[in-house]
Amino acid sequence: MGRSANLPRGLVDRYRARDGVWPDDTGCRMLHVDMDAFYASVEIRERPELANMPVVVGGLSGRGVVSAANYLARTFGIRSAMPMAHARRLAPHAVYLPPQFDLYQEVSRGVMAIFRDITPLVEPLSLDEAFLDVGGALRRLGLTPGGVGELIRSRVSADHSVTCSVGVASTKFLAKLASGMCKPDGMMVVPSNAALEFLHPLPVSALWGVGAKTAARLEELGLHTVADVAAMPLPRLRRKVGVALADHLYALASGVDERSVVPVSREKSIGAEETFEIDVTDRSLLRRELLRLSERSAGSLRAKGLHGRTVSIKVRFADFTTITRSRTLPVATDVTQEVYRVAAELLDTQTPPGAIRLIGVRIEGLDNADSAQQLIFDAPERGWREAEQAADQARSRFGSLAVRPASLLRESPERTAEFEPKPE
Repeated sequence: MGRSANLPRGLVDRYRARDGVWPDDTGCRMLHVDMDAFYASVEIRERPELANMPVVVGGLSGRGVVSAANYLARTFGIRSAMPMAHARRLAPHAVYLPPQFDLYQEVSRGVMAIFRDITPLVEPLSLDEAFLDVGGALRRLGLTPGGVGELIRSRVSADHSVTCSVGVASTKFLAKLASGMCKPDGMMVVPSNAALEFLHPLPVSALWGVGAKTAARLEELGLHTVADVAAMPLPRLRRKVGVALADHLYALASGVDERSVVPVSREKSIGAEETFEIDVTDRSLLRRELLRLSERSAGSLRAKGLHGRTVSIKVRFADFTTITRSRTLPVATDVTQEVYRVAAELLDTQTPPGAIRLIGVRIEGLDNADSAQQLIFDAPERGWREAEQAADQARSRFGSLAVRPASLLRESPERTAEFEPKPE
């Protein structure tokens, strides 16, 4: 996405408040709210003494990667997804912390609740960002869209002691661009009648869906800015990059984005995976890790009131060869032991021998618990479900380590910080 540095300073300031007065936000019903360095900000909230220090969250082993870095750490060149070893070379004096996903999810739920208190039209994109359509809430709140943005920023800060940046615009694309340009802890309003003025000075990389390769291709064609794309006749652009991509880019470059906020985005799968610090060949250790990942994944299902029909495992070998294996169950489940049983069988019967670098579990074919077919009353799994629900309650009250399967209390193989890929 484009940054504010890609616009002349005076033009950037045109979309910010002047003496407390925001640009005209008439018709700007779309908001994009993005938390600022979310994981790192939550860690600093828990440890205020870190406020003026570079903070990096991620896997702390040699194979770990950066999950988040606060803005001070970013001044040293540290970025998300960077190998942790590289980050340590850039800033050896920074504070490096392992991620606490349960804590981040808890804060995220609180932030999303603030959004839904303002409007039911909330479309989460991840734990730390969402689109909101506030058009129907303006009269009730007695606010303009910009006023709603300020309300959100103040409530998030007051209730959760973290900051967010808000883009206010007439379309999702413009709102997301704006939130990225006013980071951290800022707000930007793009008037609906100034969309092209805002867009056209930006580089082609600002267009949604344009990655490094596509940007390089467009620049080879002499298209360096959004204005260049908008100025090229559509038939010629189609000949150069293909019909589908040309139509997409031309619409965005012309300020057209008809996407609406989709308040319920049903998850297709839930899972977790981990990378070992040392490649593992011992199948008993691998099965124990599968149990831990199954426990985490099934626990997420139960927390969200979901069941899944298909269990899959992902295995990456030492040479980076990666395979997946899956099995569909006759009855949807949210039971850790059932998920683990299938995952272990897939490992034992459908995975070739060899040193394993990464292993993961994923549950797919999700449905609500109320609509998913339930096991018969006296099935053996019923006892497991009740036990696991009781364990969920204990962990919720006393922490994630309060109740664990006995086999997980033994020492596990060295691994990097685990992570849960974002729902598809």
